Amino acid sequence: MFIVSLTYIKPIEKVDPFISEHVHFLNEQYQLGHFQLSGRKEPRTGGVIIATVKDRATLDQILTQDPFHREHLASYEVTEIVPTKSSQALTFLIES
Repeated sequence: MFIVSLTYIKPIEKVDPFISEHVHFLNEQYQLGHFQLSGRKEPRTGGVIIATVKDRATLDQILTQDPFHREHLASYEVTEIVPTKSSQALTFLIES
């Protein structure tokens, strides 16, 4: 599992025109089962995505499809984690 932290590298006025396209990208990844959770940072400096894909190479390929990546609007920090404990609602995320 991966935690992806996006940080805007352009002013928010440059980011806003691509929000709907970014949401479409997110929706596609949810439908494919690649993303489990996402949301914006507060204050609004970027966002966070929890991704469940098989490996970092796959995730990197997926992230290149994000309009924020294509338009050079955000930087991406990726952290891989191996979940070992969760709430009952999130037990499906625990790897055996």
